[in-house]
Amino acid sequence: MNEFSPSDDVVAHAADRLLRAAADRVPCPPVRDLIGSDDVKAAYAVQELLTARRLEAGGSVTGRKIGLTSPAVQRQLGVDRPDFGVLFADMSVADGASVPVEELLQPKVEVEIAFVLGADLAEGPLDAAQIRAAVAHAVPALEIVDSRIAGWDITFGDTVADNGSSALYVLGTPTKPLTEFEPVQAAMTLARGEETVSRGDGAACLGDPLAALAWLARTARDVGDPLRAGQVVLSGALGPMVPAAAGDVFSAEITGLGSVSVSFHTSGDEGASA
Repeated sequence: MNEFSPSDDVVAHAADRLLRAAADRVPCPPVRDLIGSDDVKAAYAVQELLTARRLEAGGSVTGRKIGLTSPAVQRQLGVDRPDFGVLFADMSVADGASVPVEELLQPKVEVEIAFVLGADLAEGPLDAAQIRAAVAHAVPALEIVDSRIAGWDITFGDTVADNGSSALYVLGTPTKPLTEFEPVQAAMTLARGEETVSRGDGAACLGDPLAALAWLARTARDVGDPLRAGQVVLSGALGPMVPAAAGDVFSAEITGLGSVSVSFHTSGDEGASA
């Protein structure tokens, strides 16, 4: 691993670059020139600073997202390990709603399983049995990912610093306890209009979405911010992500769980709803 250890000033500089890109909605150059490409500590330091600033501005955390769990997505982005980001209340979009593309930079859509926790994952072995028991229910979900980095030209360090290249998330209305739904056995299809644009399954997510949840639970505890009851955890993509543009209508189906949808519009579209 790269042992590059940037100063607080460099971490702040990287955070400021990403904040300006988000505020101006103009993608910026990668931040790896400041923090390195694969320095895990440096990348999460930037993410933590951005999280702190968002909380200071009145944001509230609703959970976490696991990223880079699908081999297909890893190949798309040229990375080789999972990461995580923070979900905030203002990132939540209602099932079936329409999102104004002007609020995003270069969005893509991916299908995930969301786990709503019924218990903390802060103590104990965090083994498979404890992880399964902590899930109150599963929900079909879409993550609208977005990168503040121009052209999605990202390394591991860039995407982690950029809060896991997160933007918005959509939770479907069906919910099922894990006694009625086995995540690893789920098959997924994502359609844009009438065209199927992505397929995948639970096994594409670190071999099992519950294994991804276990990885996050251990990682979050290790960094001193464990997962808590009531939080939402996005499993990571079940298949390749797909670019989104104004006029697109996406609908996803996860076998055994249900469906979820979202559309995109420009703010001038008559009748569009945010």
